[in-house]
Amino acid sequence: MPLVEERSDEIPQQSNPLEDDLPLAREAQRAVRVLNPAGEVTMPRPPRRRVIAVANQKGGVGKTTSAVNLAVALALHGNRVMVIDLDPQGNASTGLGVEHGAGTPSVYEALVDAMPLEEIEQRVDGIPSLHCIPATIDLAGAEVELVNVVAREARLEKIIAAYGGEVDYILIDCPPSLGLLTVNALVAAEEVLIPIQCEYYALEGLGQLLRNIELVKAHLNSRLRVSTILLTMYDKRTKLADQVEKEVRGHFSEIVLDSVVPRSVRVSEAPGYGQSIMTYDPGSRGATSYFEAAEEIAHRGAKLSSRRSVQKNEKGRN
Repeated sequence: MPLVEERSDEIPQQSNPLEDDLPLAREAQRAVRVLNPAGEVTMPRPPRRRVIAVANQKGGVGKTTSAVNLAVALALHGNRVMVIDLDPQGNASTGLGVEHGAGTPSVYEALVDAMPLEEIEQRVDGIPSLHCIPATIDLAGAEVELVNVVAREARLEKIIAAYGGEVDYILIDCPPSLGLLTVNALVAAEEVLIPIQCEYYALEGLGQLLRNIELVKAHLNSRLRVSTILLTMYDKRTKLADQVEKEVRGHFSEIVLDSVVPRSVRVSEAPGYGQSIMTYDPGSRGATSYFEAAEEIAHRGAKLSSRRSVQKNEKGRN
């Protein structure tokens, strides 16, 4: 046998840069980055629990989709996360694949009967650090039942305060309205995340939402602030999307995330399989966008906390 053939298996195999740059290779790299199979803590945990209301009274702006996918992204990268589904439609519960049929203990029992969250929470399959408080159709009547209850606006705040589980983030998916359920979310939260669709009517009603947030801040929850705006359903082929993005960034500047979520059929398909886009198609652009948005939220929160601790220390010295 020729000498070359005898030593052929000793010749180091060099990677082909063209093969590494193939679309499938890039997609696989994105999937590994999103799923984090090693389970490393790649997104910093906040020093204390962050309660974030995901709100926009306009429907169809990607509010529930954003709440679900941001929660999954944070949980996959080392954070302990709870999603509270406060929408009677129960779409967040569907997207996380948890049971929310009639008779299931849900956020309704927590609000109306003061049932502890520990008795209601469900673990999301495949993601041990992610829990969900589901919503059932019973929640549709909660606003009427709470009308005569004392301190009805603070029911959710008290329930969350009594929760003894270890959790880094609580994301509250609000209904597309400015009723009592949304007010409960705003009283319970310290931060508001507003998803804005990159279309003509996106900014309609936003002024009313901001006014309501200011009213809640003035009368019910002085800690509340709009911390994050996420641009969703971005279609780079249209000038309109670019104009909306420029207008939002010009008006709200630093609180707008750099990451923009593109319009994607895959993102829309995922809930039909009881999954988030992060697990349904982790190599997709939609999954990457939500991963990067979650990363920004985690790092911005860590920076803000360190800045506050520095300011507190400086006040103590003075």
